[in-house]
Amino acid sequence: MEKQNFSVFNLEKHETKDVNNSHINGELTVIWRDWDHVIKNPEMIYVNTVNPWEIKGPHLHKNRTSYFYCLEGEIIIIVQENNDKYHEIKINANDSTLVSVSNGVAAAIVNASNTKSKILVLADISWKPNDNEMKNIDFEKYDWNKWKKPNS
Repeated sequence: MEKQNFSVFNLEKHETKDVNNSHINGELTVIWRDWDHVIKNPEMIYVNTVNPWEIKGPHLHKNRTSYFYCLEGEIIIIVQENNDKYHEIKINANDSTLVSVSNGVAAAIVNASNTKSKILVLADISWKPNDNEMKNIDFEKYDWNKWKKPNS
């Protein structure tokens, strides 16, 4: 995929089989390998949770590129381009999808569901407390009302 402010990668997924009778017992999804050249040596890996009907962000990282993989639930990653165009990328725990957001690009994570979502995040630069690497952004022209909990 051509490099831009954000990227969506379809990840490699493999069925796993029982050692005794070879029935399918699950699956394995490859998120990062040092030889894939998708993520250049992550310095930080963490799990981020988003409570039901909550929004994290929007903000941007001045130096860090972040990679998001939904482990549990469903999320929408909203990415803002410089011209105030917004991209909504929906991923869920059943997808084999990795989304990257480049440094200097504003994004938000929305959980528009009734269950908590968990996201595996890989970053090419580690976060340090008080490093002033993150900047909060206001998506002034974005319609946040579409993500409000129904009947609220």
